[in-house]
Amino acid sequence: MASKCILGFKSTAMCVAVASAISVPLTVSTPAQAQTQAQAPAQTLAAAAPQKIDEIVIIGNPLDARDVVAPVSTLSGTELLLKKGSTLGETLNNLPGVSQSWFGPNASRPVIRGLDGDRIRILNNLGSSLDASSLSNDHNPSIDPLVVEKIEVLRGPAALLYGGAAIGGVVNIVDNRIPRNAISGVSGSLETRLGGAERERGTSAVAELGADGFALHVDGFTRDTDDYKVPRSTGLGLDNGNRIVNSASQAKGGAVGASYQFDKGYVGAMHSEYKTIYGTVADEAVRIDMRQKRDSVEANFRGLNGLITGVFAKFNQSEYEHTEKDDGVPQTTFKNKGDDFRLEVKHAKIGALQGVIGLQTEQFDFSALGAEAFVPGTRTENQAVFAFEELATGPWKFQFGGRVEKNKIKSDGEAGSGSLANTARFGEGRTRAFTAGSASVGGIYKINPAISITSNLAFTQRAPTFYELYADGPHGATGAYEAGNQSFGKERSTAIDLALQWKDGASSARVGLFAQEFSNYISLRRTGLDRDADGNGNGVGVTACADGTSVESGCTAKVLPEFRYRAVEARFLGFEIEGKQRLIDGPYTVDVEAKADYTRADDRTNHEPIPRVAPLRITGSLVWALGDWGARIEAQNVAQQNRFSSDDIGGATKGYTFINAAATYGFNVDRIRGTVFLRGTNLTDRKAFNASSVDTIRGLAPLPGRGVKVGVQVNF
Repeated sequence: MASKCILGFKSTAMCVAVASAISVPLTVSTPAQAQTQAQAPAQTLAAAAPQKIDEIVIIGNPLDARDVVAPVSTLSGTELLLKKGSTLGETLNNLPGVSQSWFGPNASRPVIRGLDGDRIRILNNLGSSLDASSLSNDHNPSIDPLVVEKIEVLRGPAALLYGGAAIGGVVNIVDNRIPRNAISGVSGSLETRLGGAERERGTSAVAELGADGFALHVDGFTRDTDDYKVPRSTGLGLDNGNRIVNSASQAKGGAVGASYQFDKGYVGAMHSEYKTIYGTVADEAVRIDMRQKRDSVEANFRGLNGLITGVFAKFNQSEYEHTEKDDGVPQTTFKNKGDDFRLEVKHAKIGALQGVIGLQTEQFDFSALGAEAFVPGTRTENQAVFAFEELATGPWKFQFGGRVEKNKIKSDGEAGSGSLANTARFGEGRTRAFTAGSASVGGIYKINPAISITSNLAFTQRAPTFYELYADGPHGATGAYEAGNQSFGKERSTAIDLALQWKDGASSARVGLFAQEFSNYISLRRTGLDRDADGNGNGVGVTACADGTSVESGCTAKVLPEFRYRAVEARFLGFEIEGKQRLIDGPYTVDVEAKADYTRADDRTNHEPIPRVAPLRITGSLVWALGDWGARIEAQNVAQQNRFSSDDIGGATKGYTFINAAATYGFNVDRIRGTVFLRGTNLTDRKAFNASSVDTIRGLAPLPGRGVKVGVQVNF
């Protein structure tokens, strides 16, 4: 039966559960929910659809979601509905301080203040994602925005709470797969969307039901895209005139979760599956087949009496696998199997002091098997303890704490190789161990109820990852030969944030400055050398290539540019400005919104820019709303990026301006509350390239051309 499941799941239980979610009658809801939804007009474009109230999961402050020293952006409701892209990076792109790595439309991670990879921690309801997306830019996070309820983005160091991999920031994906609030009756949502430059066809469904403290959640989604369209003037010799070859994708997934609610908390569990197949723009013959299974158990106890007032615990177990295929033939298979555990204990106030003490563990086994495996088999183990404390006195609120983290990264060496070629490269196994410490202190000063000043100082350390230490081989999907350095030490940084915030009714503004200094900053840089699949090539001190030809005459076998991880001193400086002003407040409302951000990153060892950093970006928007109708038009200007390193062959990117627009209409039919949306992006069809892309594919994958997408979301 499982093999006949139309959704493609091998698990019969998963197939039946997801199919049930999609087939739940949309006219069933509790009277309380229906009344609330029917009485909720869309006062702004970003609030045209009903939103669930859930502040249990918060990345910035485990004590009080309202007072966060570090800057946090949140996407939910209609704002998230309109911004959803095929990838997490595309969805979050253009939030203040956030850009995207953009390895084409199918692989894109968020880049925060010029930092990416294992400096940005991607969490799912505070649990580790445990995929391979940080390993390489062509690896997409195993999360699809279609079934996401809310996304939280913390900009700046968050290693105190989430470890060294959060030295640059955190992205927390929030869903309700483990129901956190009591559910009475049946509720859910259905969403479908069509169009865009990629000709997306996406559908998701969520159903939840509960009674007597028990709650059940079921969801499923499917998404298909074609090769995406770029302006015809690009002149890249693309297939069919203006579509990027091998950029189509298919994805599907779903989850089943349940919880039991009681007066002071809940306990619950969930199982999810995700699968996607997508092309890489670096090679028209290479496609990636990715899948992940994930299980989570979670418990939250709140409002307790005594010294301990709350306990949050979460355990995740994940099995991840993706295979890179060349003309349908498997070349390299990456596997990552592991688990993580998080425990937070809130203590009662001691005078004016309250806080959280926590424990976090993570362990995973990673392997890369095949002719083009560029890392050996490794095992990574992390254990950490941390404390976060808050002290309030008058208009001041101080937040401070520390973390100690032990990391052990073991390489299997040749035992983890998938071909004879790997044996010569990886050699014998080796284990590196690190103890990393982090500390931060920050404060909020409320000048008056409308104006406040925030500041935060953080010292953080990050242990190098398994691939920064042990990588040594060809990576076909990126078209590069990648090499690590087993002698790397810890990466250290000191960062400071300073911001002024103002809010008065519907109007608000924030101006923030930041600086972050790194010693031993590790980045993947081009060396100017070439290698073949066995590591032979010009300039590496060998006398012959893999095919027997001489190095002097040039290898006739396929060679790849060599990229090597290097450690340098680095400095990141920048600002983020965002504001909203209510111009008209009457039968209809008109708001003007503006935001700007800029990051300057310098390699202070070699006295040149850090590569792949977004340039100055300025966006202005006009937002109109009347009852259930809403509309937005925006102009997004991205400046030229002419600050690139000497080894960046992609060079400068020209500036551009995108004109985007959107319209929404909220409606009620019986007990159903729905939102219809129309969204247009790059309406003037401007040719543009992403400065944050890897230089080897920057010119191969322009940003999408004109796209118009239509969709509907119904909540019941």
